Amino acid sequence: MAPWGDSKLFFCIFFISCYCTVTLAQMPMDCCLSVRNKAIERRLIVDYSHQIKGHGCSIDATILLTRRGRRLCVPAHEPWVHKVMSHVDRLKERCRGNCKSKRSTKGKQA
Repeated sequence: MAPWGDSKLFFCIFFISCYCTVTLAQMPMDCCLSVRNKAIERRLIVDYSHQIKGHGCSIDATILLTRRGRRLCVPAHEPWVHKVMSHVDRLKERCRGNCKSKRSTKGKQA
């Protein structure tokens, strides 16, 4: 290889690694930009997640997922939000035992 070939290879690898680093750093996050403090019926909610200020997002929020797949941004520390989260947790716990036994009996019937 020519003496200048090594430097071209080095700069090519250096450029690619810098490009990948910058690209990954600029990946957009799906953040709530505002919250709506309106109570939502807990029967409509199937899951939730937390958004923490400073971890790529500008506000603290709880993201509620509805049966229809909509994501609703609500205040993280409101009492009604904690009640909805507790309800979802209870449903998940109840389903964890029942759904497993239903799946295993369906597999045995086939």
